[in-house]
Amino acid sequence: MSLKIVRRLLPDFGTTYGPSGEGPFPAIMVLHGSEGAWSGWSHRNAVLLAAHGFLAFPFPYSKGGNAWNAGSIANVPLERTAEALEALRAFAPVGEKVGLYGVSRGAEHALLLTSLMLRDGVGSVPDAIAVHSAPDVICGAFDGRKWRDAGDPGWQPWDPAERAWTWRGSSDDLLPTMPIEIERYDGPLFLSHGTADRVWSVEMTRRLAARLRAQGREPEVHYHEGEDHIPRSEAENGHHEKLIDFFGRTLAA
Repeated sequence: MSLKIVRRLLPDFGTTYGPSGEGPFPAIMVLHGSEGAWSGWSHRNAVLLAAHGFLAFPFPYSKGGNAWNAGSIANVPLERTAEALEALRAFAPVGEKVGLYGVSRGAEHALLLTSLMLRDGVGSVPDAIAVHSAPDVICGAFDGRKWRDAGDPGWQPWDPAERAWTWRGSSDDLLPTMPIEIERYDGPLFLSHGTADRVWSVEMTRRLAARLRAQGREPEVHYHEGEDHIPRSEAENGHHEKLIDFFGRTLAA
């Protein structure tokens, strides 16, 4: 029996998942959230996308970590992600178009990276972007080793005193609470959010959508009524149907 989904190494950057055969396939870079690269969630999302005909690349951008500690988001060099995106475009099984999909801190990463690439004319921006539970502003660093459950003394979702990202060697213009200027992007953009999200308020996506429309952009926006940061089964199934339809339309050759 031949495998329907196979792993392929993207040299110097990590593993990909995609259909068997030589391709070319539409590709999607998957950006994990604060759970870190070692947690496996981004690989799970990549395999789901691969099952629907995409070559998916879960890029492991968090720093440090191992099988017991998934890694931190602190002073992460965004230019490394831009380099990985270029490597994915040049990868032999990849077709003409490459998308970007991020969840939570990965959504922040996707929007922020794209806005900086456009601002500074660096590389080729994604042909389509999808984000779920995205903040509309830059957030502070996150270290899973210091995590406490909500309600515990000292609980906070991220550290406002520490910086999460750097760009071309500096974090001076990437301070927490600064707006993410995704209005610069005029490509297909998918936004989704649970209306009962207790990690990132749904108002963040509402503000993003309003800002984009004020600049003449037309994002595709989906709200999952009553869902938290991680949707329940039925809502997640609906989310994936919409996500796969979006990338199927926007990344078609």
